[in-house]
Amino acid sequence: MRGLRAHYHLLPDQDEDLPTDCTEPDSEGQPGWEGAPVTATAPEEPCRLVLSTPSSILQEREIEELGLHLPTRLRQQPWSLLYCTARDGFSLRTLYRCTSQLSSPALLLIRDTEAQAFGAFSTSPIHVSSGFYGTGETFLFSFSPELKVFRWTGRNNFFLKGDVDMLMVGAGSGKFGLWLDGDLHHGGSCPCETFNNESLSPRGEFCVRDLEVWGLA
Repeated sequence: MRGLRAHYHLLPDQDEDLPTDCTEPDSEGQPGWEGAPVTATAPEEPCRLVLSTPSSILQEREIEELGLHLPTRLRQQPWSLLYCTARDGFSLRTLYRCTSQLSSPALLLIRDTEAQAFGAFSTSPIHVSSGFYGTGETFLFSFSPELKVFRWTGRNNFFLKGDVDMLMVGAGSGKFGLWLDGDLHHGGSCPCETFNNESLSPRGEFCVRDLEVWGLA
């Protein structure tokens, strides 16, 4: 089966001021692919995202659509459920502990109490860090109701940062593309310079109903 090919243009790095309470990105930040917010379109020959067990957040059609936007090398590989709130409880510490078992890319899926589904993809595992980490293949996405993907703009390297009190994805000017608190009960989403994203949740701040983290076994 032939995978979908997309053409991107590299953007030069630009110096940006750090957002409030953030530190310089560490050496894990690497160049990636630029992309503006796009609405997913059906390819001629779709590639499936293979999950080891059914997701309680995304339906099969949504999983197939999202799989098209993963790096080609990661498509059609079995993804395992590393953490979910239904099984493991609501705790960011537990999430870190579960995801530390594998050094693999991570797919973060969230459904809020308004039934909105959204999340993030990272080629790096989610972990506690003193600075930002990740690569330019990191992206945010939402189903509102159609899939929208927000790729790296090249304006900064603030991909992911995690501590025991908060997990952040994307940043700039003191705002985060996606953040979750230490209890994984509350979070928020704002437009940020890293991804030039829309707010992933209609209300900006949200309450988590279900959360899953998937990784490659």
